[in-house]
Amino acid sequence: MSKSSWSYALQLPHDPRAPGIARATLRTVLAAHDLAHLTPTAELLTNAHLHTKGPYMLRLFSGEPDRLRVAVWDTDPRVPPGFREEGAPVGVPPEDAEGGRGLHLVRACADSWGVSVLRELGASKGGKMLWAECGRT
Repeated sequence: MSKSSWSYALQLPHDPRAPGIARATLRTVLAAHDLAHLTPTAELLTNAHLHTKGPYMLRLFSGEPDRLRVAVWDTDPRVPPGFREEGAPVGVPPEDAEGGRGLHLVRACADSWGVSVLRELGASKGGKMLWAECGRT
């Protein structure tokens, strides 16, 4: 049976409760589309609130069965060190560091990942969009 593509977007304020709301929404959407097995990898991008000073958006997209793209947009155009180009050397945070491992985990767990720096044009607010894809291989 062929499944049609789908997309969800959730706008989130810069609020310490936002990552929990993003994770709960993500789990609900993935369960509804029989993709709950992708939840652990997909949840890695829901902590964007820690890396931005303003609102952000979570977008979930599936264009083919058993595949998911998770994207997070925020207004800051700076690309985090852990999400630079594939193959670029990236320092791994020390084991006793309280943060900094999330994007390294995305790189390790996702099938593919990337970043787009967006320019301010018209109604656009610029910023960047980090994304990761995962699915059954």
